[in-house]
Amino acid sequence: MDMLQNRRDFLRNCILGAGALFFGYISFFRNSGKNKSGLVWQLDPEKCIQCGKCSTNCVLRQSAVKCIHAFNMCGYCQLCGAYFTPEAKQLNTAAENQLCPLGALKRKFIESPFYEYTIDEKLCIACGKCVKGCSSFGNGSLFLQVRHDRCLNCNECSIARSCPADAFRRVPSDSPYVLKGNAKEG
Repeated sequence: MDMLQNRRDFLRNCILGAGALFFGYISFFRNSGKNKSGLVWQLDPEKCIQCGKCSTNCVLRQSAVKCIHAFNMCGYCQLCGAYFTPEAKQLNTAAENQLCPLGALKRKFIESPFYEYTIDEKLCIACGKCVKGCSSFGNGSLFLQVRHDRCLNCNECSIARSCPADAFRRVPSDSPYVLKGNAKEG
């Protein structure tokens, strides 16, 4: 009887040990990429010059940087410098009139003469063209930010290393977004 009991205890302990190792292994790999310092990379919209390097220098296939729209700063203009190319012949949604190369900035009629502009983040490549257009011919309600649900928080960010304006910096992970002025993210 003792030998049968010992085998059961042995098998049970082996199974429990294997389970503990498995969950420890999973926990280790889930937390190994987490930022231990409590800091994350972010782009300062006041320093950004919309050079386009965010779209090409991220280690991810599609950049973790995305365009953000501060709705409370937007004028909802019919002629939006972020939406239309400077040479636009007509103010419609035709691709040849749009500044965004992938059509990530969406336009929706509200009431004359107001339109609402939203960003489809799946299409946004962080080229900065709409941000530059908004800043040049509008009120600057569009700006670029690192999206932390996508960012790997690399030890040395490849975008930060190539940024000519030194606009990338480390910020506390509990408040990871650097908003433009008193803007509220939308």
